[in-house]
Amino acid sequence: MKFIKIHSLGNDFLVIDQKEATSIPDLSSFAQNICDRHTGVGADGLLVIAVKDKAKGEVNFRIFNADGTEAEVSGNGLRCAAARLYHQKRIESSKILFLTTAGPRESKLIKQKNNHFLIKIEMGIPQLSSSDIPFDDGSFHEQIIDYPLSINKKIYPVTVVSLGNPHCSVFVDRFPARIEWHQIGREIESHPFFPKRINAEFVRVLNRGEIEVLFWERGVGETLSSGSGSCAAAVASILKKLTDRKVKVKTSMGSLTVEWEKEKVYQTGPAEVVFEGSLLSN
Repeated sequence: MKFIKIHSLGNDFLVIDQKEATSIPDLSSFAQNICDRHTGVGADGLLVIAVKDKAKGEVNFRIFNADGTEAEVSGNGLRCAAARLYHQKRIESSKILFLTTAGPRESKLIKQKNNHFLIKIEMGIPQLSSSDIPFDDGSFHEQIIDYPLSINKKIYPVTVVSLGNPHCSVFVDRFPARIEWHQIGREIESHPFFPKRINAEFVRVLNRGEIEVLFWERGVGETLSSGSGSCAAAVASILKKLTDRKVKVKTSMGSLTVEWEKEKVYQTGPAEVVFEGSLLSN
């Protein structure tokens, strides 16, 4: 089975074709095995794509986390999938329409230099109500801004949104020690108020146009960056009136830009093709 490895600011994915995936009886277990960094190829997730219409640029998109769970969507994953298609010239247009379980997401190639790509992704309309996220504390909330979430007898004011997948942002003046925010992120991910679990972002606002973010991803753990997480952190910053509607998001491996234009959110960032390989069958 052929695959390609691509990363976006250190958030790495393995990409395979749906045609090859049809021979796999259990994609969840396969994702878990191939993403293992010791006994597999190693990645934060597995992307399964299928070109429906080469001329129109329509592509089916599925994403599996490293623990085998299937997610709704991923901003970095979409950019990596787009990079693969552009790199292998599988699409005739500069635009790609990805069909995800969270709805259609449009991708546009901004720039390419060898195996490096700059790509703009439409991330849809942020969902803010508790029923859409979902968030369940027994009450309905139109928006969840600075909600007092109890973690290990401490209260953390959190802002919660969905970009097709759920995100919980914790704002800090300085980042906690790594072991501490890992523990908090793990507790937030599996908190009973989040019936589908949740991604956690730790956000430090630098100025009206720039934030810095650490990411704890549902089903993965710490990741060096997250596209949808960057968008969620930016949306949360805007909702709290801490930033303007165009935000530079600094991650551990570099920056991307998030814009909330009218209703929809867009992100522009890099993706790099690392290598192509072939997985030996057992």
